[in-house]
Amino acid sequence: MISTERLGAQLAHLGRITAPGRGVTRLAFTDSDWEGRAYVISLMRKAGLAVREDAFGNVVGRREGTRPELAPVLCGSHADTVPEGGRFDGACGTLAAIEIARSMEEEGWRNERPYEAVLFLCEESSRFGAGTLGSRAMCGELSLPDLLSLHDREGRALYDVLKARGLDPDHVAEAKYKGKPAAFFEMHIEQGRVLEHEGKKAGVVTGIAAPTRLRFRLHGHPDHSGAAPMHLRHDGLALAAEIILAAEREAKAHSDPPVVATVGTLRVRPNAMNVVPGEVTMGLDVRSISSAAKDEAVAHILAAAEAAGRRRGIPYDIEPICREEPAPIRRDVADLLMACCEEEGLSAMRLPSGAGHDAMHWAAVCPTGMLFLPCRDGASHCAEEHAELEDIAGAARALERAVRKVLRADFHFKEDGK
Repeated sequence: MISTERLGAQLAHLGRITAPGRGVTRLAFTDSDWEGRAYVISLMRKAGLAVREDAFGNVVGRREGTRPELAPVLCGSHADTVPEGGRFDGACGTLAAIEIARSMEEEGWRNERPYEAVLFLCEESSRFGAGTLGSRAMCGELSLPDLLSLHDREGRALYDVLKARGLDPDHVAEAKYKGKPAAFFEMHIEQGRVLEHEGKKAGVVTGIAAPTRLRFRLHGHPDHSGAAPMHLRHDGLALAAEIILAAEREAKAHSDPPVVATVGTLRVRPNAMNVVPGEVTMGLDVRSISSAAKDEAVAHILAAAEAAGRRRGIPYDIEPICREEPAPIRRDVADLLMACCEEEGLSAMRLPSGAGHDAMHWAAVCPTGMLFLPCRDGASHCAEEHAELEDIAGAARALERAVRKVLRADFHFKEDGK
């Protein structure tokens, strides 16, 4: 049986593993993240799971099935955070996956298919500018050139960071999961206000939006703020402002299906009040559950940037960071989760996910389901992030129902997914 008390204690413990500062900070592969990883591994072992890691550092805890030749059921999430993030993003799903295994162990319930609880590394994009990297590695979508090209703000390549942690980046291709799982499930806080607004205790995800991310480097010219007349300036920050407003304008123009666009990082040189900004680096994140709508929005933003740069006489470079495909969720998997919520007595609704998650990579590999639980005021990626413990445990119980059904050898999803 899922233990609400145990989940609460584990969430509290993991929440205390953080770099100094407000909220919870466990940036990927930093000391705090590695300490959190070690704690999760210890919980896997307490749950009776056989633990292994891959070349990227992902951790898999396996509960063998009575028929080990069958495809396993995977369940998990991440434990890294954004700077000054919350205690629940990722952690809920990771701990729930382990708690499900512990529940089966304590009840003596024998799974026919193997069950694997997974901790994915580097889900958040905060450190290297690209997210869900652990899932990408396990799904065969992360290459050695990727590891060499991705850098943190201190200029450290992801390749070198992995080496420093004793991992094996030269063989990252071997992190690809062997075989095809029977299913993958992820539980997560909603990171939005819909469930709370609708008074629902669970949300069954129908599709996951995916980002296209670009890094702009604008080569303006620094000048004295008093001596440089306005008509002779090549202000890099002014060009950045035009691009930011173009992104906002373009996203608002797409409502069906919706598109969102965000410039969340901005670095200005020399960053002095009395100097016209010269070099500016900015990161653009564009998301939608529709690839076509997202691509159209990006194309229009780039056209606006080109026109503004030409008008201002400022050259610039664009570095593509990622272009990920949105992930539709199969109807039969969503139906299963809805039925399990009903069996558990949870009021539930179907909704899309605007945020990207590890599950979006698995949707192309095997039947994939995602279950949301409400978070207060929709706050996430901040210290104010909060989810009620009873909601976490309720969603975990519904998810356990789904997992146990699929762990039976005679359970099969429909071939057409309908």
